[in-house]
Amino acid sequence: MQLEIRPDPAEVGRARSWARSRLAGSGIGSDDPLAETLILLVSELVTNAVVHTGRPAVLRLSLPRVVAESATVRLEVADHSDRAPVPRCVDGDQTGGRGLALVDGLADRWGWSPEGNGKRIWCELDRCEDSGERATICVGDASAYEGLAFEVV
Repeated sequence: MQLEIRPDPAEVGRARSWARSRLAGSGIGSDDPLAETLILLVSELVTNAVVHTGRPAVLRLSLPRVVAESATVRLEVADHSDRAPVPRCVDGDQTGGRGLALVDGLADRWGWSPEGNGKRIWCELDRCEDSGERATICVGDASAYEGLAFEVV
């Protein structure tokens, strides 16, 4: 499944809506922690493509055919810029620059690779069995994120 993204900031909202509908169609509800995290990752990666390249991009979402207690969801954004994504260190007063830090903190895996005249940035979320009734997002090594704080404003 893929969505063509125009180089317009309004496309970020359209990308979130598209991803929500794909998730719902695969049986992953909007209140599922996997869906909530994936929508945030869609926002960050599509925003980066729109803001930093000023060129069209393609959003791809790979969902499991059957939603099971354990599954991996893959999100990719391909753009037409050959500039590598670079995580930045920003101070508390800056309004941007935290997108890749969020991706790094929330995704189980992420990376990028050159593709034609541009690049593909991808991330994956694992859904694993929980001891309760709902599946949750797996966290490989939670200690790797101790001391990090993310604030939603």
